[in-house]
Amino acid sequence: MNTTSLPGGTWTLGDATVTRFGYGAMQLAGPGVMGPPADRDGALAVLRAAVDLGITHIDTADAYGPRVTNTLIREALHPYPESLHVATKVGATRDEQGGWPPARRPDQLRRAIDENLEALGVDTLDLVNLRLGDATGPQPGSLSEAFETLAELRRQGLIRHLGVSNVTAEQVVEAQAIAPIVCVQNMYNLAYRHDDELIDRLAAESIAYVPFFPLGGFSPLQSEALSAVAKRAEATPMSVALAWLLQRSPNILLIPGTSSVTHLRENVTGAGIALSDEDVAELENISVRA
Repeated sequence: MNTTSLPGGTWTLGDATVTRFGYGAMQLAGPGVMGPPADRDGALAVLRAAVDLGITHIDTADAYGPRVTNTLIREALHPYPESLHVATKVGATRDEQGGWPPARRPDQLRRAIDENLEALGVDTLDLVNLRLGDATGPQPGSLSEAFETLAELRRQGLIRHLGVSNVTAEQVVEAQAIAPIVCVQNMYNLAYRHDDELIDRLAAESIAYVPFFPLGGFSPLQSEALSAVAKRAEATPMSVALAWLLQRSPNILLIPGTSSVTHLRENVTGAGIALSDEDVAELENISVRA
C-alpha cells in the first residue's frame, strides 16, 4: 500500500506532506504505558508494518515507557525513510507510581528535547508538541514560559515544527502569538466533541488537528447509533468512528494505536469506508458537547 491508497490522503504539516492516517506508538509500551512491551519483536513488527503500509506520520513521546517507544522506533526504523515524520511530546514525565507529573520548566524541557534527540537518533526533531493540562483534560493558565523555551530550541535548529497538546482554545491563541504551530493534539471523538469550533478555525488556518483517544479512550465507544451505522456499512464500530473523523474535517490527522499488526491493517482498511449523509446525520446525535 502507498500513501495515495491510505484513507484520507495527505496533509501538509509545515514543510512536510504526511498521511492523514498515522500511527500512535503509546500502546507499544508495557501495561499502564510503563516498562517494555511483553512482545518486543511484535512491537518492532508493528512499526515496520506501519511504514510498509505507507504511513508517514508516527506519534510518540519520550515519557511512554519512559523511553520505551522512542527506543523501539529507532531500532525498527532507523535510518528513517525520508518520507517518515515522527512527532513527539514534552511537558510531562513519569513517576514510580505510573503518574504523569508535569515537567514544563525550561530546564526540564531542554532535557526532554535532548533525551528525545538521543533516543530517536536524530539531530532535529520533526515535530514537538507541548503537552499541558492533566489527566482530566486541558486546564486554564499561561503556556508562555514553556512555549517560549521550545520556540528558542526551534530557533537553534533542534526542532523543525511546534504544536500544542491537551490545550484550551485560548492557549492555542497564546502559543500562536509566540511561534507558528502546525498542529493541535487534543482529546476528540464521536462522543467527545468539545473542540468542534476549534477544529473549524484551525482548518481555515491550515493547521492540523490530531485527536487522541479517537476511539473513546481506554473504554471504547459504545452507542446504539454507532452500532446501527456499522451494521449497515458492514464494518466494525471502531472503523466507523475512524472513518467519521476523516470525513469530519480535512485537517484531522489520525493516530490510532495498536500493538498488533493485524489490528493495524484492520484500522487502515476500516477507516477507508465511505459514510453516507444518512450515516453522518445519525452519528452526529452521539455527541455530548460541553
